[in-house]
Amino acid sequence: MNDAADPFWTFTLAFYGRPGVSPACIALQDRHGLDVNLVLYACWVGLSGRGRLDAAELARAEATNAPWRSGVIEKLRAARRTLGEEDVQGPILELYEAAKAAELAAERIAQRRLQMLAPAESVADAATRAADAAANLRLYLAAKPADADAAPIFAAIAAASG
Repeated sequence: MNDAADPFWTFTLAFYGRPGVSPACIALQDRHGLDVNLVLYACWVGLSGRGRLDAAELARAEATNAPWRSGVIEKLRAARRTLGEEDVQGPILELYEAAKAAELAAERIAQRRLQMLAPAESVADAATRAADAAANLRLYLAAKPADADAAPIFAAIAAASG
C-alpha cells in the first residue's frame, strides 16, 4: 500500500511515535475499550485541517469500523498477545512476527476505510487545527472516564500546534 495514498496512516505513524501517545492509546484501548483507530482518526481529522466532527460523523466512523475491529483486528490482536506469552523464539517468534504484521495490516485497512469518511481539508491555521483535534478527541471520549489516560494525547495535539 502506498503511503502517499494514505495520509491518515502517514499521520498515525508520526503521531503514534510522539512521547506518551502509544502507551496512552493502549491504555484507552485496554482500560476503557476504546478504538485506537478512532482516537487517531479524531486527532487526524482536526490536525489535518478537516475540522470538527459532529456526533453523527463520529457515529458513522464507529459503525464503519466496528465490524472490522471486532471481526478481524481484535482476533488478530488476541492471537498475537497469546503468542507473546509463550517463550518467543524460533518458530514461535516467526509466528508472533507474522501475527504482528497481520494485525498491523488490518489496522491500516481500518484506517483506509475511516479516511474515506473524512471531510475535505479546509482549515489552515495551526491553532484552530489543534483545537479541532482536541474537540474531536473529547467528543469520542465523552462517554468514558478516560481523560487521565488521554492526557499525553492532548499534550501531543497541543505540541503539534506550536
